[in-house]
Amino acid sequence: MSSKLVGVGVGPGDPELVTVKGVNALRAAEVVVVPVMDSGERGRAEATVLHYVPAEKIVRVVFALNERTDRARREAAWDAAGERVAELLRQRGGVAFATIGDPNVYSTFTYLAQTIVESVPGVVIETVPGITAMQDLAARSGAVLTEGTEPLTLVPVTAGSAVLKDALAGPGTVVAYKFGRQAAEVAEALRETGRIGDAVWGSALGLAEESIRPAGELGGEPLPYLSTLIAPARREGGRGGKL
Repeated sequence: MSSKLVGVGVGPGDPELVTVKGVNALRAAEVVVVPVMDSGERGRAEATVLHYVPAEKIVRVVFALNERTDRARREAAWDAAGERVAELLRQRGGVAFATIGDPNVYSTFTYLAQTIVESVPGVVIETVPGITAMQDLAARSGAVLTEGTEPLTLVPVTAGSAVLKDALAGPGTVVAYKFGRQAAEVAEALRETGRIGDAVWGSALGLAEESIRPAGELGGEPLPYLSTLIAPARREGGRGGKL
């Protein structure tokens, strides 16, 4: 029988936003792997999973989640994590990997899956979609992501502020992920492109420390790394104007 690795999106933090299919996948797996940084603190994925499966079913695996400069260290951490998960697959057969948001959107799961396919012959890889931070922020703030023919651009600010400025110069809604450490640059880009008026940012969505505020209040201080920004498209012409 083939072993199976399932990437399960558990949403941005609010346990109530895990889908029924996601909960079923977590409970059906023999082991649920959650990623942790080498500092060892409990991550958002683990905190969410604990609402649905017992702690003894969870296996914490260290990933270089915050390593962006030392490629050798990052690759070594991925290899070690992949070998640990491969071992679990050989021993247990069915493993779920819990990831915040969606497993196919800027997720650690994609790197893990590539490693596992190469090291575990015949393994089956599946994913269960999850609610993304931009969907949650839109719901909590009232920001409309798209209307009519508007495009939607998702930018990780870790790619640089120039990429964000290019997106903001376009006609559609722009969503920025992972911009907390570059909040000042993001605010400057919004002002330069005239997009700061309707923009909103949020962090720790669905958690006790949740913060949702107008982007106009962005100062120079850094924000939590997993902060999300929505800059809605410029909309004129009333209802249905973009159809």
